[in-house]
Amino acid sequence: MSVREASTPPHPYRRFVALGDSFTEGLGDPDPARPNGVRGWADRVAEVLGAQASVHDEEFGYANFAIRGRKMRGVLAEQLEPAIALDPDLVTIYVGANDIMRPRVDLDALVEQYDAALARLAANRARLLVWTAFDPGGSATYRLLRGRFALYNELVRESADRHGATIVDYWRLREYRDWRLWDEDRMHMGPAGHQRMAIEMLDTLGVEHDLRPLPLREPTTPTRVESLRTNAEWLRTSAAPWVHRRLTGRSSGDGLSPRYATYTRLDAAGPVTATRT
Repeated sequence: MSVREASTPPHPYRRFVALGDSFTEGLGDPDPARPNGVRGWADRVAEVLGAQASVHDEEFGYANFAIRGRKMRGVLAEQLEPAIALDPDLVTIYVGANDIMRPRVDLDALVEQYDAALARLAANRARLLVWTAFDPGGSATYRLLRGRFALYNELVRESADRHGATIVDYWRLREYRDWRLWDEDRMHMGPAGHQRMAIEMLDTLGVEHDLRPLPLREPTTPTRVESLRTNAEWLRTSAAPWVHRRLTGRSSGDGLSPRYATYTRLDAAGPVTATRT
């Protein structure tokens, strides 16, 4: 045990449950040794919380119900009750982006569902964290939806205020306009993005940690030919399959199960053991 570890004050969280879609599942942060082959910001946070609890001889458990591709209705129908049943003292939920990306969406009705879910989670008296959506203004692909995301954010802010939830303000994290924080699919954060989000969450919670931003590759200015080649590859490997799934009513999460449906303890190498907390 290091002097720093021994002197770090204990945090109050012993049962951390994460709900949502690919953002929380960890897509874009590959780790073949972990369930569904990903790590993600929530795992990184759980590793820090678990390590600090261990230093103080406290139990800690982490559950993650998030599944890629899930829309609001699916997340709430599949994940809300199992999460509440675990009696968490820390809950995170971010959902809605997959709905906003559809050709048509009723944002007021969407956030009404979200608001009802936040009311259920808040009634459990857990610390509740929610996210605003990322600002797509710097993206040629997604900036046409910027107004939708901005309206969604305002409705989420109202709901969070009503239920005493803490907001992690993704919209204002301008460093995410740097594509080096993103996966090659341009839809999900890469490892550096997940690490940055883990830092933001721990800072928001007021939990001391040693996480630092991951090093980024040197910025380059691609030639026109290189840009055309890269964009064509993205259309073929990421955009076209996404559109095809939308047209056929399928989801990238079809057939997947929650990564950690019971309380589990993690270290930097992955799952250690299931726990009862």
